[in-house]
Formats: sequence, C-alpha cells, structure tokens
Amino acid sequence: MTDSVQQQVFEIIAKQAKLDVSSVQPESTLKDLGVASLEVIETIFDIEEHFDITLPEQENADFNAETVQSLVDAVQKALDDKAAAGNGNDA
Repeated sequence: MTDSVQQQVFEIIAKQAKLDVSSVQPESTLKDLGVASLEVIETIFDIEEHFDITLPEQENADFNAETVQSLVDAVQKALDDKAAAGNGNDA
C-alpha cells in the first residue's frame, strides 16, 4: 500500500523546506515552516506534479497562511474529483 496522501504531502513540503518530515504537522502553515513565497509556488507545483492533479486556483487561497492540513484536504478533494471524472488511471 502506498503512503497516505497526508504523508506524501508532508514529505514534499519537508523536502522543499529542507526539514525533517517529523517537523511538518497538520496545524503548521508553510510560513511557520519557513517556506518562502516563491518556494510555496514550487511546493504547490511539486504536489500537483506528484499526484497528477491541478489544485483549483481560488482568489482567496493563501497556501502560505493556510494550514498544511487544508492543503492535504485540497489534494484529497482534487484526487476524489479526478477519480469521479473517470480520470483516475494509475500512471
């Protein structure tokens, strides 16, 4: 069985922030973890590429200030939407 979505997102964030994955907590924000604004964009791209999804661009989305858990939830929703659309092929 593959790692959970949460674990995979945590690992991507930890790699980008150059932190141990154990320091990434659901209630952390990317800003709390020391991820700079440009790195936030790179992190989102890495997550989208890893899961082969596109996270919705919301006008008020501030991934820098939102919690890591809210990012995990957004990834899970995108994966669920992708599966529901019938595009859930394993690549």
